[in-house]
Amino acid sequence: MPIWKSKKKKKIKQIPHTTMSKQQERKINGQLQDTIDFINRLLGDNDDFIVRRFSIYGKHSAALFYISNLVEQSTIHREILKSLMEMPDHIDAEELKQEVILDTLAEKVLYQGELKREKQLVKLIEAILAGETVLTIDGVQEAFHIETRSVDKRAVDSPETEQVIIGPREGFIERLGTNIGLLRYRLPTADFCIKTLKVGRLTKSKVAICYLKGISNQALVDEVEKRLKKINIDAVLDIGYLEQYIEDYHYTPFTQTLLTERPDSTIGNLIEGRVAILVDGSPFAMVVPAVFNQFYQATEDYSTRFVMGSFSRFVRMFALVFSLIVPSLYVSFISFNPELVPTEFAVAVAGGRSGVPYPAVVELLILEGAMEILREATIRLPKQIGNALSIVGVLIIGDAAVQAGLSSPITVVVIALTTIASFATPVYNASFALRFLRFPLAILAGLFGLYGVMVGLIMILNHMLSLKSFGVPYLSPTAPWHTQEMKDSVIRFPFWWMPKRPSMFQSENKTRVKESKESITSQPTQPFDPLNNRNDGGN
Repeated sequence: MPIWKSKKKKKIKQIPHTTMSKQQERKINGQLQDTIDFINRLLGDNDDFIVRRFSIYGKHSAALFYISNLVEQSTIHREILKSLMEMPDHIDAEELKQEVILDTLAEKVLYQGELKREKQLVKLIEAILAGETVLTIDGVQEAFHIETRSVDKRAVDSPETEQVIIGPREGFIERLGTNIGLLRYRLPTADFCIKTLKVGRLTKSKVAICYLKGISNQALVDEVEKRLKKINIDAVLDIGYLEQYIEDYHYTPFTQTLLTERPDSTIGNLIEGRVAILVDGSPFAMVVPAVFNQFYQATEDYSTRFVMGSFSRFVRMFALVFSLIVPSLYVSFISFNPELVPTEFAVAVAGGRSGVPYPAVVELLILEGAMEILREATIRLPKQIGNALSIVGVLIIGDAAVQAGLSSPITVVVIALTTIASFATPVYNASFALRFLRFPLAILAGLFGLYGVMVGLIMILNHMLSLKSFGVPYLSPTAPWHTQEMKDSVIRFPFWWMPKRPSMFQSENKTRVKESKESITSQPTQPFDPLNNRNDGGN
């Protein structure tokens, strides 16, 4: 028998259908008891599920269904039950017939803003689980589901991961409605559009696609919506779940989306032509497409004068490069290329490492690993304990390692400076990629010296050149070169020098600044200049 003979393919087990999926097409038949029995069969085991039977004006049997922990019960009592049980003066008997009862209630009785009709029983179940109240009436083959959701939420506070000195202090929270409200507050325009869909078979998480009509390219909006609709997963608990599904390249340390918890940063990206994605339950917005130069830019750069903003951005860029290459350069100079450093410095380093029992690359990897463990422990512990642990770890453990001869002082200094420089990167995902890449670069430096470092950097650069985010090259506007976009890269030019939106997003409205350069940079008048306000008759 030939060894290449194929085996029979195993049958893939299908995911079993739930009770709700089997009843997708079942509709209300007009029998109130049948509707109650169906909903009770699915939700009746929950102690917080409430079925309230009553009579509408003593003429029609009806029932309310809701989850007590998802609604404001006092609102149901005052605004729904009371309105349906106390006969108002402006309603006559003709308007209470079964044929027109729903129209009468919608037009003259129920005054809630979100009032929808539904015939399918499964849709009613989903509405109840989403925090809405369902009203069914005996003899009527339609039901109302009324927006009554009321879930406790934390107050809008300062962002935890994107702190600024000059700029707004508002940050997103977990509630999607509040986050959209923060965006609409800053964008009071009819061009601000939101598309919503539900993702997750169990969680049915509400996802919002936000964009500016006429600025964001419609092809980009359609592509984002297409990728989100393809996601077939049980639960979406955070925005990071979506990020892993919609990014272009999965096997790379570089993130291809920008996560931000700042509404002002999200608005700034929308105005450039990007698209933002929000998920109910997550305090972050995901902005696409994302390019590498966004990861050393901060919102504060645009709130300060362009000279200071450019200086801060240049410092961050320098810190980014420093944190990536300095450890590997240190290893290559010590192990392979000591002739490249001054003689006095080389002698001092050699003296400090005289008692260390292993090579420089092993020493550096041990300290880097210890620093990563310390960083993770600091994040996971409570804030008060974490602050104390970071101080103890940096001061006491580092000093003890030097005293015990397990590390040299210069290595501790290099690791400390590298760690501090990595904190200067505003975007956490980008700093994680640099932290990760330091390890293979250090290993290459320990094996091949400076040659290994250069090969490693070339491989990283080549990999970044191959990445794209929704079709936009990752290293734009540097590669390919875009002169207009380079004005907002390492150096931030004045706003009036950047009149066009980034061309890489192919925005439908390319003009950003309509004022002419002369109107902004023209010489202003000086009303209190003594040379222009001489008064010969004065004192």
